Amino acid sequence: MVTGISQDVVERFVGACREAQRRGLLRCSSGNLSQRVDGGRMLVTATRSWLGRLTADDVALCRIEDGACLDGRRPTVEVNLHAGILRARPEIDVVLHFQSPHATTLACCESRDVNFFVIPEIPFYIGPIGRVPYLTPGSQELADAVVMVMRSHNLALMANHGQVTLARDLDHAIQNAMFFELACQVIVQGGEKVTPLSDEAARNLMALGAV
Repeated sequence: MVTGISQDVVERFVGACREAQRRGLLRCSSGNLSQRVDGGRMLVTATRSWLGRLTADDVALCRIEDGACLDGRRPTVEVNLHAGILRARPEIDVVLHFQSPHATTLACCESRDVNFFVIPEIPFYIGPIGRVPYLTPGSQELADAVVMVMRSHNLALMANHGQVTLARDLDHAIQNAMFFELACQVIVQGGEKVTPLSDEAARNLMALGAV
């Protein structure tokens, strides 16, 4: 059990991890989640933990300043990615790394100019989608590259790896991932028949939306 943090906060965090797995956003030990709990600390899933069967014992408490573990539990290898995004985006509290099927399919395709604005939810809730080249998972190089992109994006594809999104709360982060997976499913299954939203419609939706 995480010490010094409300049990309710930890239970909601664990519940969100399990919900992400139930929604098909990750497999086995893939994916990780973090949540800011105060000005200097975050909860983050432990290394190699299966989010679908996570317990409080699989949650690490880490320092946002440098990703250092504060309670003896070894955090995910992507801890620096999570800490870096939370430092760069003080207005958000949650970071989710996921690997849903259709979105990861597009992450594994040759980089091309894909218009993800095929449903209103993408421009409204998420906005433009960023891209990060393939870099070794868990490396500082990957963390630095993702943080750079996430300074100006709310969701990004990591080539041959997966996706990362951020939000103000746990539900919004899962919602972002679910809507993005739906958009990617439409793109993969519809192919050239898919017609994206007009530029004007997308701009109007982005103007109305928020993180």
